[in-house]
Amino acid sequence: MTQRYDDILAFLEVVKAGSFTAAATRLGVAKSVISDRVRNLENSLRVELLRRTTRQVAPTERGRELFETLSPLADGIAQAVDDAAHADGPLLGRLRMTAPISFGVEYLTPVITQFALKHPQLEIALDFDDRAVDIIGGGYDLALRIGRLGDSALMARKLCDSDRVVCCSPAYAKKHGTPKTLADLAGHASIDYANAHASRLWRFEPEKPGGDPRVVETSSRLVVNNGEAMRDMAIAGLGIIVLPRFILARAIESGALIELLPQIRPLPDAIHAVYPPSRHMPRKLRAMIDHLAASFAGTPPWLRRAAKPARKPKK
Repeated sequence: MTQRYDDILAFLEVVKAGSFTAAATRLGVAKSVISDRVRNLENSLRVELLRRTTRQVAPTERGRELFETLSPLADGIAQAVDDAAHADGPLLGRLRMTAPISFGVEYLTPVITQFALKHPQLEIALDFDDRAVDIIGGGYDLALRIGRLGDSALMARKLCDSDRVVCCSPAYAKKHGTPKTLADLAGHASIDYANAHASRLWRFEPEKPGGDPRVVETSSRLVVNNGEAMRDMAIAGLGIIVLPRFILARAIESGALIELLPQIRPLPDAIHAVYPPSRHMPRKLRAMIDHLAASFAGTPPWLRRAAKPARKPKK
């Protein structure tokens, strides 16, 4: 066998990621290096493995067959090397993560900080982005997703539930009144989340168990792609919002926002750790996911704070 393992690994990563750029990011080398390695493999095998166009890279029929044969073997090699370290050995290498901005800054950062302090030899790259980025194409090992997951080949582990709340400011309520029913919501100005509510439909739990969700079509004055910006606009009195409680908890506690329709709950979300499928999960990824699950188990941090009794004033 004259083919180098680095050339094989480069080919496998290009197929997984769908591009030379993403494969280079995952392997931590230049795009030109990945291109040279794949070309070396094709030359040594005397067969075209990838079909290249200006927009995408896709395996040929022979390339797909080779990928399906080699991919589980490469995963096994990686896992065997990883497991060769003793159980309490240091986590090494690089772990790339992505998470929504509001949740990431407020609640994920302390959790990642604890993990980084515990594993000082592990490099962690954390990107905050409210869009649902392409995990494989972007070269990410792990993503946190908030909402209801659609059909996907990705793997997922639920970390916790995330309830959502209908809110407005006291000033808005004084000027416009407050809705008493779902039907009343349609007559109020709303602030919508651009990344999830392009149709401007708010969905609520069914009236009876097993029934269909109740839907309200909103009249959106503003459509924004960041939850914290929406919260601040609602505090300013610009309209009614539906957002995860973790974004609104402090504003509700302080009285800057008031909760509306408490007896009619929006459909809840869930927070998941999502990662590419692999026959053998790397030890560093498994350790991070276990740490996240333990950190958000039980009562989530935004509810723990609200559950604490108020401090008695000093005499």
